[in-house]
Amino acid sequence: MYDTIVIGAGQAGLAAGYYLKQLRQKFLILDKAAEIGESWKERYDSLVLFTPRRYNLLPGLPFNGENNGFPTKDEVAVYLKSYVGIFKLPIQLKSEVVHVSKVNGVFLIITNHNEYQAKNLIIAAGPFQTPKIPSISRNISSAIFQLHSSQYKNLKQLTAGNVLVVGGGNSGAQIAVELSKERTTYLAHSKKLRYFPLIFQKKSIFWWFEKMGILHAKNHSLLGRLIQRKGDPIFGLQLKDAIKQNEVVLKKRVVNGKQNVVIFEDGSMLEVNNIIWATGFEFILPWLKIEGVLNEKGEIVHRRGVSNVTGLYFVGLQWQYRRGSALLQGVGYDAKFIAESIKNLTS
Repeated sequence: MYDTIVIGAGQAGLAAGYYLKQLRQKFLILDKAAEIGESWKERYDSLVLFTPRRYNLLPGLPFNGENNGFPTKDEVAVYLKSYVGIFKLPIQLKSEVVHVSKVNGVFLIITNHNEYQAKNLIIAAGPFQTPKIPSISRNISSAIFQLHSSQYKNLKQLTAGNVLVVGGGNSGAQIAVELSKERTTYLAHSKKLRYFPLIFQKKSIFWWFEKMGILHAKNHSLLGRLIQRKGDPIFGLQLKDAIKQNEVVLKKRVVNGKQNVVIFEDGSMLEVNNIIWATGFEFILPWLKIEGVLNEKGEIVHRRGVSNVTGLYFVGLQWQYRRGSALLQGVGYDAKFIAESIKNLTS
């Protein structure tokens, strides 16, 4: 019997482990990956974070390198692996959770290899697990190469011809700019694109965000609600410049497809050779078999990660408490709160 089981060994799970160790709990972190940082290593080759190293810290460990520089995805993977080694966090890899229930006040966690019991359970699986691809993708010919942005590595994956990137978020923007250097590239988006420079008056835009209170805006505050309603801007001006140079051609929202043709909201059509769906992720937990966790809309019911189900907690949800709750810059604050909640429950 463990005091606490943590599901997920990404940044959220590791931050939770850091604080559980301070409580001197008997705990274990489970993850389906073969190594720490695997999800970062699998992302596209050219990925560089738009947040400086100083804003990508887990509790207790600085990030190697120049504070105001921007780390690569491989640097993040190395950082997470170092974090586990330095703090000696107990982790069981290659353990995919297939069923979670609660029986007589105890959580039963079944993986592909073992069964575990725990008094408390922290789900830190992260919101970026299940790619969301629109159903209209099935209307497009199988001859057209399609993949989700989470599966994109580099240009070599694509077939010959043009490419349509669907989705106007930061991943879609970065991938479109990269592809435009070699291919005729289109970017379909549903909302007006907003751009923020990475550097403003010789300081990171996140330095300004911190001074303005944006980084610390709570999810239910007036500022927090405004930010959520507007959504994230495109960080950096590379896409804006590429559009001005006609290297990336903007298209309206994709509404349908037929064979090798994609149809847009304004009625225009485009013959495509490759499609990258930068359309985000769904947060689904098919293995979680506990009543009362979700509301009628399928949303997690919680207060800052504390579930309605006694002993069940979450870390790493988007806007769990503030903007960075799902990111390196914010998981530590929520993990500390959850650890304190567990301590208060058991003391």
